[in-house]
Amino acid sequence: MDASDAALYATLLKEAPGGLAFFDAELRCRRASDGLAALLGRPVRDLQQRRPAECLPEPLAAAFETALRTVLAEGRPLDDELVVPAPDTGHAEHTGHAEHTGHAEHAGPAAEAAAGAVDAPPAAAVGERVLACAWLPARGPGGERPGGEPPGVVLAVLDVTERRRAEEIVRRKEQRYRSLVEAGEQVVWVAAADGRVLDDAPEWRAITGQAPDEYAEGGWLSVVHPEDRPRIETIWGGAVEENRVFETNYRIRTKSGAYRHFDVRAVPIWEGGAVIEWVGANTDVTGQREAEEMRGRLTEQLSAAALRTARLQQATSMLAEALTVSQVVQVITEVGRSAIGADYSAVALLDDDKLRLSIVTPSQPGGEDDAGHDAAEIKVSDQTVMSIAVREGRPFLAEHPDSLRLQLGRDEKGLFARHTEERAWVGLPLLAAGAPIGALRFSFTRPREITEEERVFLEALAGQCALAVERALLFEREHKTAEELQRSLLPSDLPQLPGMVLAARYNPATRHVQVGGDWYDVFRLPDDRLAVAVGDVMGKGVLAAAGMGRVRNALRALALNDPRPAAVLAGLDRLFSATEDEEQFTTVAYVVIDPETGRGAFSNAGHPPPLLISPDAPAKVSEDEAGTPLGWPSPREQTSFSIETGNTVVFYSDGLVENRRRGVHAGLEELVAVAEDAPPEVVGDPERLVDFLVDRMLAGYEQVDDVTVLALHVPPKPA
Repeated sequence: MDASDAALYATLLKEAPGGLAFFDAELRCRRASDGLAALLGRPVRDLQQRRPAECLPEPLAAAFETALRTVLAEGRPLDDELVVPAPDTGHAEHTGHAEHTGHAEHAGPAAEAAAGAVDAPPAAAVGERVLACAWLPARGPGGERPGGEPPGVVLAVLDVTERRRAEEIVRRKEQRYRSLVEAGEQVVWVAAADGRVLDDAPEWRAITGQAPDEYAEGGWLSVVHPEDRPRIETIWGGAVEENRVFETNYRIRTKSGAYRHFDVRAVPIWEGGAVIEWVGANTDVTGQREAEEMRGRLTEQLSAAALRTARLQQATSMLAEALTVSQVVQVITEVGRSAIGADYSAVALLDDDKLRLSIVTPSQPGGEDDAGHDAAEIKVSDQTVMSIAVREGRPFLAEHPDSLRLQLGRDEKGLFARHTEERAWVGLPLLAAGAPIGALRFSFTRPREITEEERVFLEALAGQCALAVERALLFEREHKTAEELQRSLLPSDLPQLPGMVLAARYNPATRHVQVGGDWYDVFRLPDDRLAVAVGDVMGKGVLAAAGMGRVRNALRALALNDPRPAAVLAGLDRLFSATEDEEQFTTVAYVVIDPETGRGAFSNAGHPPPLLISPDAPAKVSEDEAGTPLGWPSPREQTSFSIETGNTVVFYSDGLVENRRRGVHAGLEELVAVAEDAPPEVVGDPERLVDFLVDRMLAGYEQVDDVTVLALHVPPKPA
């Protein structure tokens, strides 16, 4: 073998993308390439000088030897495919199997017996490979063995797994398409690129009764309604000419002679930049057209029901946002007037002993005065619209004054002593878990018949109102508890110092009336220095207020032991790591200051930077690094801090500078600008300054978070 042949031989064994092997007449593998070893999941040394039965699992070895014997016996090539385990699925000797496919004239009876002939190439399952094998009788200088048999067999293998999987996907898609066409209600047809009929459409002819030659000559156009045909021919011709989608509707004559409505959509099929055919689908929409006509006849009736449903959905959405009972009443008033045209409405709640109803913010004064009551309370035992609804646990309806008089047993004078303009009434119990918690009332200034649909709507509205009221009562109780807890933890007054003036403001959020975790604290240390802290605990309600109390108390305890700001914040970090949830987000700004000199030390755990105001320089916010929030371990650092005579330092929470329409950075810039605009007499008075900052910063914005502001001012020395 010369150098070039040796190089070719070595390259094929080492680098060929598929697999190569040579088997002698005794079925031993004389040479095997690295590619074949990789495909079979065996080292080359395990394959060479061995028969398949000695190095491959039983099913695969049997397939190899059957193919080898066939080629050696018949002296002609054989093509087949084997399904083998992928190398990473485990050892082949435990899981290997093989399947032969191929042309019968190549495989021969022995191969078919070993592997079984199938109609389609195998598709590999997960963890398997499909190998295309070409078994070739060896030809060479040595000629053939006695009897004309080749001296050996050359095996060439390619991994066709992905190709087979792609073919299987295509085959399945074609099968699904055929099944969909056969099972669906659409009738599919095919036309040539110029619009002529291309293939027969038996499903279509079954509908129209056309004979095959009639369909071949006139196609689907020949059975279009005469009134529709000119329009359809124009649209179809334009679509074919411009190669655009054809989509329209027409009437088709069926085999019974009647006409049915069909929608049609046809798309051009492109290949190589040209349209080669059209594929269209017709859908019988006669039933839909008849249903549309029926819907048209019922539109007036259904529109009213749909409007009530939409209004109920709107009411549900509005009630979901109502967090107080007064807000619930406001929503009910608006819905009652818009949905059923009520002129008056009211909501009343049962007291704790279930004996009286207290009216909550009626839409107009005296809204419950159907029995001459001016009081804000009604006895459950009284004969009123609300009382009866609560006692009986069902709607009370009076469509005119005579009906009300009959049901209440009142004389006309007593009945209309006040609101003589009322002429119809509806009372609905508010039920929570089946028990009454109050009543809802609507009245009209004209006789009003309540239909069954309106009654269903009103009962559903009352159910939503009851849920909203129950939620609002729970919220108000929680809010009251949290607010009392929070205010009890804030200082009742600030220290009075001869050389320093302090002022603070705490404004709870107004939108959701939810108490938050804002807090501040000012206290004297044993060495007469002043400790000042402002913080914010993430969250709302009782949990946030309780968390604020824990932080405040821990800070005081740590400050009394070692007041240095860095030491206090480090101690709070340890406390948070040991006791608080990882999701808890708390910030604190803490300063220790000598009131005599105005000097001290400052440390910040993720809180907004303090605002510095001086009569002799522009206002600015501190540029010291804020540090991480509590519980996020990091080295705590402290910086020197001083308030010069005539200067003011303002600590605040993020609610002052951040909201839904203003980011933190923009808020800080606006805070500096507002401080610059403060008149000198305001800057010199901390009480007026904190009010000025809060009013100006919140003007034009909806307050969605608590706002805390604490100002420290060192007044000028008296002359």
